[in-house]
Amino acid sequence: MSATVATTATAPTAVSQSHRLIVTICTVLATLMQSLDSTIANVALPYMQGTMSASQEEINWVLTSYIIAAAIMTAPTGYLSARFGRTRLFVTAVVGFTVASALCGLAETLGQIVVFRVVQGMFGAALVPLSQSVMYELYPPEQRAKAMGLWTMGVMMGPICGPILGGWLTDNYSWRWVFYINVPFGILTAIGLLAFLKESARTGTARLDWIGFAALSLAIGSFQMMLDRGETLDWFDSREIVLEASIAGVAFYVFLVQFCLAPRPFLSPRLFADRNFTVGAILYAIMGLIMYASLALLAPYLQTLMNYPVVTAGIALAPRGAGLMIAALICGRVMGRVSARLLVGFGFLIGAYALYEMTLWTPDISQSTVILVGFIQGLSIGLLAIPINIIAFATLPSAIRTEATSIYSLMRNLGSAVGISVTGALLQTNTQVNHALIAADISPFNRALQTGSVSHFWNTESARGVAMLNEVVTHQARIIAYIDDFKLMLVLAILVVPLLLLVRTSRTQ
Repeated sequence: MSATVATTATAPTAVSQSHRLIVTICTVLATLMQSLDSTIANVALPYMQGTMSASQEEINWVLTSYIIAAAIMTAPTGYLSARFGRTRLFVTAVVGFTVASALCGLAETLGQIVVFRVVQGMFGAALVPLSQSVMYELYPPEQRAKAMGLWTMGVMMGPICGPILGGWLTDNYSWRWVFYINVPFGILTAIGLLAFLKESARTGTARLDWIGFAALSLAIGSFQMMLDRGETLDWFDSREIVLEASIAGVAFYVFLVQFCLAPRPFLSPRLFADRNFTVGAILYAIMGLIMYASLALLAPYLQTLMNYPVVTAGIALAPRGAGLMIAALICGRVMGRVSARLLVGFGFLIGAYALYEMTLWTPDISQSTVILVGFIQGLSIGLLAIPINIIAFATLPSAIRTEATSIYSLMRNLGSAVGISVTGALLQTNTQVNHALIAADISPFNRALQTGSVSHFWNTESARGVAMLNEVVTHQARIIAYIDDFKLMLVLAILVVPLLLLVRTSRTQ
């Protein structure tokens, strides 16, 4: 059975005020580094794409590799903490994350940066649960709410500061600095934790179902590779894709057998016997899909289609984080008085409205429109996160709640990675399809190409004219392809709302 970092009410660690302040700063910095890395790289993607000579689909591997690695390695965090000690694991995670960040900045090829992002995600997975656990035990009960509020601010500052900081670093230095920026903070955090954080007690009784964990990890990793490389390799016409799909299927089957028959499986079958948790995990996955896929699409949209400088693109994306923070604060105040189901339904409908507005976009829209729609989408995510959490865990037996956090986080990360991969692949495919449909109406006999200045700029009898005409057609095809992706997420945001009818109600739901 999986072990997770304990969050039960334990006595606060006895430390002086100065030591407590230093440890608090270090844990918040660790949280901020991890949350920053979820968004800071997005605005730099077009620049990485040029350096690595990668397609739009391929450069998305930089995002999905990190998310999937973090998702897989979140599960054994509690086991590793109990087995080796929390401080030792925390410092190791910070050092590994910092070294991997530096290696990402030094990468010269797409393969190198994807491998280093996997390593970064593996070490980064432990930062949030460990920092949350440390903050909880560092303060006495009467100060825990304030401490956790401070920790939450660190989590929420990432989506706000990430795009702006990433844009500024890329514009003034290079995209490599979106990774190098972690190095000084990582060094300070590791030194502070090593010097001032007391080691927790270790136990030899912690157990992990390694067969179930390995099978699920292999299934998720193979499935994600299939999604990431499918468009490039023409899907099931490729032996590699068939092999990856087969490995994913067999590994998932092994996981299911272990899940159903093992005496102490990696995940308890009681998790999915709880209807609220199952619905909450699905809702959380769709939330992650919409949040991260739309962000991965918007950064290149602003820079390649709207010709925004990278700093301007970062500023235009930052209000999403502000909307998220404001909605989360409001949500925290009204929970208990307003139904969680109502808040989730309202959050998805607000998100659907933002996506509907995005389906009407052209590269001529104003920056204020981009900012306003991004702010509304941030409000949507902020209204979803806390109520979905309440729904998922409200009816779970207390004995398996800590175990449930692993699969719950996994679902969001899996939804995020799948969303980025699928929308990226559809963007490539639909651009080609739309290009063919538009080009079908273009010929030397088209009267619209034979009159006025058009006949000079887009002269179909000259190589230069044909090249310029092809560039315009590709540009228009890409705009339509982006709209198709926004429509897909819009449909998902609406279709998921009826699932709320399956939630068992209580006073807070």
